Amino acid sequence: MLKKLLLAAVCCCFGWLATPSASAAEGIKDLKVGVVMPSKDLERWAREGAYMEGLFKNAGIKYDLQYGAQVDPQVNFIQNMLSSGCNVLVIAAVDGASLSSVLETAKEHHVPVISYDRLIMGTDAVSYYISFDNTKVGELQGGFIRDQLGLDRPENQNKTFNIELFAGAPDDNNAQFFFDGAMNVLQPYLDKGQLKVLSGQKDRAACGTERWSSQKAQERMENLISAQDYAGDTRLDAVMSNNDAIARGVAEALNSQGVEIANFPIITGQDCEVTSVKYIREGRQSMSVFKDTRKLADQVVKTVQALAKGEVPETNDTTTYNNGKKIVPSFLCPLDVVTKDTIKAVLVDTGYYQEAELK
Repeated sequence: MLKKLLLAAVCCCFGWLATPSASAAEGIKDLKVGVVMPSKDLERWAREGAYMEGLFKNAGIKYDLQYGAQVDPQVNFIQNMLSSGCNVLVIAAVDGASLSSVLETAKEHHVPVISYDRLIMGTDAVSYYISFDNTKVGELQGGFIRDQLGLDRPENQNKTFNIELFAGAPDDNNAQFFFDGAMNVLQPYLDKGQLKVLSGQKDRAACGTERWSSQKAQERMENLISAQDYAGDTRLDAVMSNNDAIARGVAEALNSQGVEIANFPIITGQDCEVTSVKYIREGRQSMSVFKDTRKLADQVVKTVQALAKGEVPETNDTTTYNNGKKIVPSFLCPLDVVTKDTIKAVLVDTGYYQEAELK
């Protein structure tokens, strides 16, 4: 019975009945979208969920929005959404490799699955992927370090700079793209010895940060400072951090070890979280790659509406993102680099933040 009901709902919603003249408004009226986000305790996901919720309300689309910090709650939410008649799923997975079984049910019921920002791996049930150019994120971080250290300047060709590498969560598929992108830029300088990783921790496995945890990053940075005497005479010139939470952990470790802000290394990040934007203003963090998540949510709604009309949603990358079972058609949103000098133009003037939030 469940399968018949879901199939009927999906067919009606996406124009698969023998009445192709049904209006788009009728399709959208019958649409129900299930949205599964990671922990609401993380600023980014709470902000995105609230923004997407507003878009659905304005578009007259029924939705069920849930937050799950672990795999099991996310699986339960998906099961409940399928049982309650959701005929599109939007999922930002906690663990991109742990949803293949539950998504088989979605596939059986012909429910499209939109992988939101984090690519869901190991299943052909994923219909679309909406994210940013995640390799480019890392390349922007690596490029910022290259340019700030002046690695291509003639006077620096025989100089050596010390760097440490902090990758993202091992179970987040995006973390591989971020790290690879940064290393695309930095590896040539490591190969010729212009950059040195004194800890010797150069591969993603050694540099990974469980759950993107600030605390884990702080603990590792404190250990590195002690082991390499970075708080002493050996200068740490740069830390390639793949996101803001990690960058804050690195900064707190430096602070706890008595490093003056004036002597902080270059520290990269991404997401432009409020606290990190404040850190950038204070000189505790050097930059953050801004991924305007409003654009992600906007694209989700456009994709859902296209599906409701029986149209093929817009994509701009159909070759890059292989989840181990298929190349997932993708839409990649543009990126910006935020530094102390561009906070107002990129974040405040565009309405992403109010100036009062950043005080």
